[in-house]
Amino acid sequence: MTNLKSILIEEINLKGPMPLSHYIQKCLFHPIYGYYMKETVFGTGGDFTTAPEVSQMFGELLAMSILQAWMDQGSPSKIILAELGPGRGTLMADVLRTLKNHPEFLNATEIHLIEASQNLKLKQKKALSGYKIFWHNEFPCFDGKHLFLIANEFFDALPIEQFLRKGNNFFRRTVQLVDNELTYGLEKKPTKNSFLNNRLTDTSDGDFVELNMTAAQLSRSIGTHINKFGGLAIVIDYGDWHSLGDTLQAVKSHKYCDIFISPGKVDITAHVDFEILATSSGCAFSKLTTQGVLLERLGITHRAKKLAKNLSGKDLENHIAAHRRLTHPEEMGSLFKALSLFPKHALCPPGFEQ
Repeated sequence: MTNLKSILIEEINLKGPMPLSHYIQKCLFHPIYGYYMKETVFGTGGDFTTAPEVSQMFGELLAMSILQAWMDQGSPSKIILAELGPGRGTLMADVLRTLKNHPEFLNATEIHLIEASQNLKLKQKKALSGYKIFWHNEFPCFDGKHLFLIANEFFDALPIEQFLRKGNNFFRRTVQLVDNELTYGLEKKPTKNSFLNNRLTDTSDGDFVELNMTAAQLSRSIGTHINKFGGLAIVIDYGDWHSLGDTLQAVKSHKYCDIFISPGKVDITAHVDFEILATSSGCAFSKLTTQGVLLERLGITHRAKKLAKNLSGKDLENHIAAHRRLTHPEEMGSLFKALSLFPKHALCPPGFEQ
């Protein structure tokens, strides 16, 4: 029977051990068997729940930050509003619904979604049926307009490389076969990389270092556009300013599992190294803040109280639980971090500090 595991085994038998990033890419985005191409991935029936699925308040507050940044940058008459990895379209739908109260913004806006999955594009079309949307399989070369971009839980799904430190050298992790089963391997020759050389000062023998060069390149493209034409990017994900150690993980039905257990049927992610995103962008960037603090700065408690006035019973209980889940340090509030990118000499976007 043909499945992704058999395809990967055949490739390794033919070409030898594969880079870890290649394995992750195949598992998530294989055109037939990739996780994001076919699975129900979001919500209680999927494998994980994102902030927009928890409450409409998340998208509403990000919309107000974007709106104020647009005004701070002179209310340009032609702009691009974009999202990387829009999921089911829930976040963009909440953002656009909020901005309906500000037609001067929407009248200036082209809406662009960057999405590789045909399955998810169909869900996005349904959620955003009232709007003209432009879809792209990868980040395009936009024309000369301000770019206001959101990336919520996007960068954690980009394929990473892992390197094991031995002495003063780093060796790249691979995926190999042992008794015809997929497992980790290690290249015999050390990897020469200037970034890895810089990590000799803050790592020890036996430590893993993760590099996401795809994320760095994408951040550079986004930052170059923002610097040249204006706008901002808001990135929210789990991770920290500086990565250290093995953070690669797989999730199925909201539970952690082995990344090799069912290729193409489990979500594979790694913690985001926000330092790489910030410094690769080439533009101004905010201090890293927690999701909970960002949402509180943007007024989530006030918004929650206003919505609660029209709720009772189970609906009110769910609303209170959603507020807690988004902001409380023991839930999503501290686990998820937020970073903004914006033009040099422009004001830092609302909710963030420079």
